[in-house]
Amino acid sequence: MKTTAMANQETPDLPPSNEITSQPEESSEVFEALLSQFEKEHPKQAGSESAQREGVVVSLTDDLVILDIGLKVEGALPRTALKNNAEDAVPGARMLVSLKGRTEEGYYALSLSKVVQPVDWAALEKAFAEQALVVGTVTGVVKGGLSVDVGVRAFMPASRSGTRDAAEQERLVGQEITCKIVKLDAADEDVVVDRRSVLEEQAREQGQKRYAEIRPGDVLIGQVRSLTPYGAFVDLGGIDGLLHISDMSWSRVGSPEEIVSAGQQLQVKVLKLDTENQRISLGLKQLQPEPWDSVADKYQVAQRITGTVKRLTDFGAFVELEPGIEGLIHVSEMSWIQKVRKPSDVLKLEDSVDAIILSIDPGEHRLSLGLKQALGDPWADVPQRFPAGSVVEGPITRLAKFGAFLKLAEGVEGLIHISEITSDRRLNHPQEELHVGQIVKTQVQALDPEKRQIKLSMKQLIPTDLDAFLAEHKVGDVVSGRIVEQGAGSAKVELGEGVLATCTIAAGAIHEAVQNEPALDLSALTSMLNARWKGESKAAQTVEALLVGQVRSFRIAEIHHDSKAIALDLLK
Repeated sequence: MKTTAMANQETPDLPPSNEITSQPEESSEVFEALLSQFEKEHPKQAGSESAQREGVVVSLTDDLVILDIGLKVEGALPRTALKNNAEDAVPGARMLVSLKGRTEEGYYALSLSKVVQPVDWAALEKAFAEQALVVGTVTGVVKGGLSVDVGVRAFMPASRSGTRDAAEQERLVGQEITCKIVKLDAADEDVVVDRRSVLEEQAREQGQKRYAEIRPGDVLIGQVRSLTPYGAFVDLGGIDGLLHISDMSWSRVGSPEEIVSAGQQLQVKVLKLDTENQRISLGLKQLQPEPWDSVADKYQVAQRITGTVKRLTDFGAFVELEPGIEGLIHVSEMSWIQKVRKPSDVLKLEDSVDAIILSIDPGEHRLSLGLKQALGDPWADVPQRFPAGSVVEGPITRLAKFGAFLKLAEGVEGLIHISEITSDRRLNHPQEELHVGQIVKTQVQALDPEKRQIKLSMKQLIPTDLDAFLAEHKVGDVVSGRIVEQGAGSAKVELGEGVLATCTIAAGAIHEAVQNEPALDLSALTSMLNARWKGESKAAQTVEALLVGQVRSFRIAEIHHDSKAIALDLLK
C-alpha cells in the first residue's frame, strides 16, 4: 500500500545539531525551509485523493506541454488534453494537474483530472462510492486478466483492461495506470478495477474537444485506421472521419485498396461535419483540381480522341479520356453495319479505342462519344456508288421472313424483298431460293440515305417474254394483237403472253355505227363486207370500232426499253 509517512521517505539533509542549538532561531528557519522543500519534492499521497497541484507551462513540443510542477523533474501533459491542441498554452500559463506516474522520457505523467491514490480501505471505499479515478500499478498477468496494486491487490478483467490481445496486456505489466473501482468487498479483500471505461471517457472528452476544433473546409493530417468496401476510416487525433470511396479520386475507384492502405498518413479535407452525431466526411480528391473544370478548353465537338474502356453497361461503354474524365459510347453509336444489342459484342474492358466527340456538357459532367463515326460513314457516297437502276452484286448476309439482306460494301446492305426474288412462283420464305453467303446479282430499285435503306430486285434481271419481244422487234414492225381493255381514246393490246402495249386512237376516227347502230341482218353484213373490200364503205375513211376480244393489226410506233413500254398505231 502506498503511504506518505515520513519514515518511508528520503530524509533531507539537515544542518548539524550544534548549529541548531547554538543558533535556535536561524536553525528553525532553515529546518522549515528544508521541510517545505522536501514536501514539494515528495508530494503527499496520504488521504483519499492526491490534491491537484498548480503547474506552470515551461515549453511545448509537437506532442507535449512541459510544466514546472515544483519537483526536481518536470511534468508532461499531452497536447491533445487541451483545447485546440494546446495552441493557447503559452510559457508562463498556469493550470491544475494531477500526477499519474512517469513517462518514457522520464517526465512526470500529468492529467487534468483529479486522481485518487488510495492507501487504506477507507480511502478505497470513498473512491468506490464517489467513482473517483485511482492510480495503480499493473503487477502481472493472471488468469482472466491482470493484477493491479492500488494500495491493495486488485483484479482487472482482461475485457476491462482496454487492450486488444495478450501481447498488449503483457506490455502493461509494470506500468502505472488510471482506473476506477467497480467492485469492493473489504471483508473478503476483493477489489475489481476497470481501465477501459476510463480510456473511453478520456476518448470521449478528447473527441468532443476535437470536434469543437474542426470546421468544414479544414485540411487535416490523419492516419488510415481501417478499410471497408465503401471507404476508409481516418484517425484525426482521437476521432475518426470517413473517407468515402467516391471522394478518394476523380477517377473511378473499384476498391479503397487501390488508393490508400491501413496505417498510411494522409492529408484530407473536411467536407461535412455532423457534431450532433459525431460524424465527419472527408475528401482526398478535393485537394486536387477538378478535371471537368478544364474540359471545355481541352475538348471540342467532332474532335477525335483515344481512350480506354473502363465500364460496360446494358446501354453502352464508358471510356476514360484522362483520370476523372469519362465519355459514354451508346450502343447506337457503335456500328454502322449491325444493330448492337450488348456493348460487350463490340468492346472489352481495357480496350483502347478511337472515338469522335458528339456532345459535351461540362455542367452535368457528360460527354457523348461515337465509335462508328471514327471509322467513317460508309453511306456518305452511297447515292453516287449505287444509283437507282444500277446492277450490283454481293453475298447474302442474312435471311428474314420478309426478304434477304445483300452486302453491297463494308457497312452497306440492301434488302431484296421476298416478292422481288423470283417472278415464276410465290415464295413462303427466302430460304427456298437463297442461302447465306450466296453471291447474287440484283438491280437497285430505290434508296433512302437518311433511313439507310436500299431496295433491291433479282427478278427484274431475269429475262421475260417482254424482254424477248423487245429484243426481236423494232419501231415500224407490223404486229397482231388482241384488245384486252378499251378506254376513251386508247386501248390495251396484248401482243403475246406478258407483253402489253398501248394503242391511242384520235377522237372522231372510230366508226360509231358498230357500237350504236342496230344489229345487221345477214344480207346487210354481206353487202358491208363487199363494200369494204371494194373500198366503197365509210370504213375507207374511218377506223372500224375496237371491241374487247378483237384481234387487230397494229404498227409499232414507239419502244421505250428503260420502262419497257410499247406504243402502237391501229391499222385500218
